[in-house]
Amino acid sequence: MRDCPTDSELTAALRAGIKSGEFLKNGKLLPERILAEALSVTRTRMRRILDFLEEDGTVFRRHGQGTFVSPPPAVGASPFRAVAAKVMPRDVMEVRLEIEPALAALAAQRATVKELKTLEQLTQASLDAADTQAYGVADDIFHYKIAELAHNPLFLTVYDSIRAVRRQAEWTRQRETRYSASTLVRLREQHLQLFSDIAARNSKAAAETMETHLLSVSNAMLRDRSYGRVIDTD
Repeated sequence: MRDCPTDSELTAALRAGIKSGEFLKNGKLLPERILAEALSVTRTRMRRILDFLEEDGTVFRRHGQGTFVSPPPAVGASPFRAVAAKVMPRDVMEVRLEIEPALAALAAQRATVKELKTLEQLTQASLDAADTQAYGVADDIFHYKIAELAHNPLFLTVYDSIRAVRRQAEWTRQRETRYSASTLVRLREQHLQLFSDIAARNSKAAAETMETHLLSVSNAMLRDRSYGRVIDTD
């Protein structure tokens, strides 16, 4: 790299280091100081490059926790282990159906133009995902961003708690990877509609689309709502 690399070159170098794992440890980016030294730039410049990656949804920053390549885990996630052992998919979906339509409605009211641009990019990432595993990652980031755009720290903490339980539950391993091709098409279309509703500042429509989307997820995951068994949709 030249002595004075452009921002584009630095961004590309950082992305490459993230992709290879060179700049990662346990899912987190190495400290800003180490990244700056590795790329031979000032910490101020590195901070600006990280701003670019945060804007397009590549990384997520959480005060006191660091910078992540996926949405950061809930603070103090360990207390949820006992809960996760008892929770079934039905239980999680019941809570998500109460929380996420409200988050979508608030996002439609409060998201900035810049944040909507990021959400648009994340929507496209979910549309472009090559397989069900890639879709699962893109879907997690998409929904997390909507929770962020509600600009309510208490709501975000509640949402983080839901994510912490989902990650630790045994049935999580069989989640998105069991979606059929037709289900994936429908969920992607709903992501696109959800973004359109939020970008249009239509809170009512955003909440309704989110509810419809989560019901689609629930119907794909559960064979029997009474017992919360996971469907084999293949």
